[in-house]
Amino acid sequence: MCLDELRSKIDQLDEQIVRLINERALITREIGEIKRQSNSPVYIPGREEEVYRRVAALNAGPMRDEAITAVFREIISGCRRTQLDLRVCFLGPQATFTEFAARQKFGAAMQYYPARTIGRVFAEVDTAEADYGVVPVENSTEGSVSDTLDNLMEYEVRISAEILMEIHHALVARCTMDSIRVVYSKPEAIAQCRTWLSHNLPEAELRSVASTAEAAMIAAKEEHAAAIAHRMAASVYDLNIIHSSIEDMAKNTTRFLVLGHSTGKATGSDKTSLMFTIPHQAGALYDALMPFKANGINLANIMPRPSRKRSWEYCFFVDLFGHMDDPSVRQALEDLRKFAIIVKVLGSYPTAQMPE
Repeated sequence: MCLDELRSKIDQLDEQIVRLINERALITREIGEIKRQSNSPVYIPGREEEVYRRVAALNAGPMRDEAITAVFREIISGCRRTQLDLRVCFLGPQATFTEFAARQKFGAAMQYYPARTIGRVFAEVDTAEADYGVVPVENSTEGSVSDTLDNLMEYEVRISAEILMEIHHALVARCTMDSIRVVYSKPEAIAQCRTWLSHNLPEAELRSVASTAEAAMIAAKEEHAAAIAHRMAASVYDLNIIHSSIEDMAKNTTRFLVLGHSTGKATGSDKTSLMFTIPHQAGALYDALMPFKANGINLANIMPRPSRKRSWEYCFFVDLFGHMDDPSVRQALEDLRKFAIIVKVLGSYPTAQMPE
């Protein structure tokens, strides 16, 4: 075929694709009406993951599975918008890693808005100003995010989903590399790039700010300043990318939580998050953990935090593999309550997979 014939064939296929997407959207709208009548949540992470697995299994190429999944993420996002205008609050300002994680999860068609603090994201979800919130909870090199854990203790919200995002830091600025005198970023980002900075900008002053996006905002206004931020922050704040991927460790990954008000049904590949407090006595933690071993539950993570209620009392945050409705998990939680002062189940949700 000649070029014009091939382009004509693409145009015909595009017409079919648009028609089929809109047919899907009409069916989605009908589903939305059924959900409204039964007061069911619009966003069901388990169902979304099921769609992604199915379309990846159907894919025979030449497009890669992750490309097909990305296309369907936007189709699902647009179809969901026909059901309801969902508001998603993220730890801001604009162009933080948390915003990009939220968009990776929900697609482009949602209404996104930033909050200045993690606590404010929780409050927005708690008061239903936001349908969902996205906050960081842990990083593979820097550990847990204490503000998120503390707010999980305070607010009655549920963890609806998790997001895994590989973190690649860029050095962005309006000036050239040899004229940089100060580098701004949040403390965790500076720590993750400390070796690179000591080798390449040994004389530069390192200044901590609240977020990588705020760092980019400052670098856009201040002479001889650079920021460590997401590479997309360069286009948002009209900066140049001086260097990409300046993090010291490969596979630097941050885990984010999607906060909501409901927990989905079991998918067969789930996590459950909970917190508990125990008496301040010998063997209390051992006793609290034994129900998980006895019921064959694999723990993904355990993170202690001061309870902020009484001196030397700790809350323990646990992520385990399994759904709260699984018989073994249900039994383990029942047994845990015999040893713990407080047990709070934070949510069950599909186990996230790292994007390719």
